[in-house]
Amino acid sequence: MRSRRPAGEGARDRAALPFESDDDRWAAVVDRDPRAEGHFVFGVATTGIYCRPGCPARRPRRENARFFGHARDAERAGFRPCKRCLPNGASVRERNAAAVARACRRIETAEEFPDLHALSEAAGMSRYHFHRVFKATTGVTPRAYASARRAERLRAALREGSTVTRAIHDAGFGSASRFYEGAEKALGMPPARYRRGGQAETIRFALGQCSLGAILVAATDKGVCGIHLGDDPEALLRDCEDEFAHANLVGGDEAFERHVARAIALVEEPARGHDLPLHVRGTAFQQRVWQALSDIPAGSTESYANVAARIGTPGAARAVARACAANPLAVAVPCHRVVRRDGGLAGYRWGVERKAVLLERETGA
Repeated sequence: MRSRRPAGEGARDRAALPFESDDDRWAAVVDRDPRAEGHFVFGVATTGIYCRPGCPARRPRRENARFFGHARDAERAGFRPCKRCLPNGASVRERNAAAVARACRRIETAEEFPDLHALSEAAGMSRYHFHRVFKATTGVTPRAYASARRAERLRAALREGSTVTRAIHDAGFGSASRFYEGAEKALGMPPARYRRGGQAETIRFALGQCSLGAILVAATDKGVCGIHLGDDPEALLRDCEDEFAHANLVGGDEAFERHVARAIALVEEPARGHDLPLHVRGTAFQQRVWQALSDIPAGSTESYANVAARIGTPGAARAVARACAANPLAVAVPCHRVVRRDGGLAGYRWGVERKAVLLERETGA
């Protein structure tokens, strides 16, 4: 009998393999490795049935397994599709993704948040299973997703000049009192102030130069809310002005310049860490991701999938990547420490070249 390896060990060893050899394919069947999905199917000589690599049915004996690149190849060889894993149709992952996509569209277009029972019934799943699948696919619960979409509609309505009362109604909030409970968390300021483009909100800022180009540091009275890197200082300033077109933008005083100096020092030596006071604003999911990034030690990297697993949402690697791309605090929230599964640097809001330099500085390479 084949001995079972510690969890994750085989997956790391075979991370880059396309399951070309029968030994690799059999190992994937034994491990029910989800990454083997789509690479092959296997038939069982004693039953005449073929399955997906991750089929939950009892595994066959090794000598009875036959491997095929496609379902049609297995059928040409006389095998019938398994009725449990349906290897000749859409995969479970694909069916779940389609169901979640339909649920997301329903949430986005509904005037009021559909309850979990209605969503799960439309998806053809139990409430518990739908909730788990939705969270694994999107990285957030259905209610959190609805809250985020509702907040987006609210921000759009306020930017377009709607009154606060009308914006609350159009965004789908059940009552004004319910809205005001979380208004400042969603907008980063009172709604009337946001409607005026941040008017009366004081944002201090300063531009500087570091070894990676121009740097802009911005802060509210609660802490640093933005550290941006780029080639053109004027472009960085325009981006800041566009975010809050009517905000009271104030050039940093001597005390604020110390924040800038500390931000530049962090860019030059990212492994040292920082003690900057931060005012981090984002959705609940984004903040969970950003906190997980801050827990990655300097000189180390994690894949998007690993970060998703760390925050309890395995399967939400794409959502993690989007949260990294939305990170407003370069280096202070170290999204540069997140890479693809194969070690590739992938994207970076401030340029992949800067990401490579930051990682080199942390590792001393």
